[in-house]
Amino acid sequence: MASVESQEFEVEQANERFYRAFESLDIQQMEAVWAVNGTVKCIHPGWDIRTGWPAVRDSWVLIFNHTAEMRFEVTNVDISVNGDLAWVTCVEQVKTRVDGEPHASRILATNLYEKHPSGWLLIHHHGSPIFSGAG
Repeated sequence: MASVESQEFEVEQANERFYRAFESLDIQQMEAVWAVNGTVKCIHPGWDIRTGWPAVRDSWVLIFNHTAEMRFEVTNVDISVNGDLAWVTCVEQVKTRVDGEPHASRILATNLYEKHPSGWLLIHHHGSPIFSGAG
């Protein structure tokens, strides 16, 4: 059995792959980090919940199709592992270009991973905006 430290490192690597896929604006890269099934869930800031891979995938396609550039600085990363489940809480410092206009925001995110034979895959992403002066 893997040590807690090695499992946390694997989850950290999976989380970094998620943010690199996000920055790539490429649906194939995003699909590679998710457990592509009917139970996955995604909540983008200000959006309704998306349940099941087809709905989650469509949300990423919509974001990618309307975003020219996206860069993340992920801070305050906290990783917990319990058996075949792991969760990461973090703050996303996001810089984007949407419809030609630059935007910057801070998002509080929770990413839930499940251990699969191929590694840790994302099963839930929830992002909530951090408003100026909050927290």
